Amino acid sequence: MIGDNPRRRMSNTKQRFFLPLFLLLVFLLSAVVRWLWNAILPEVVGAKTLTYPQALGLLVLCKILFGNFGWKKGGNNGSRFGQNFKDKFRNMSEEERERFKEEWKRRCRR
Repeated sequence: MIGDNPRRRMSNTKQRFFLPLFLLLVFLLSAVVRWLWNAILPEVVGAKTLTYPQALGLLVLCKILFGNFGWKKGGNNGSRFGQNFKDKFRNMSEEERERFKEEWKRRCRR
């Protein structure tokens, strides 16, 4: 076809593949949440059993409250503190590093 954009075609193919896969994953995770809840919590803490829609709602609520289920985005999880600290430490001279280490040893002693 003339004027057919291969990227657009690939995007449509990805959507057709990943959307059902995502929905399947959500429904499977909901089933796992329901099974674990009903297998453990009623006996241990006396909680009521959970229905499948309640498990799905609980999964969505956890996503809203706690973020991305622990899956990191971009490797640093939105925080630059660790990288900034590494850069600062790398740029220190040997004298500065030794003073820094001694100061931390002094502060962390009991």
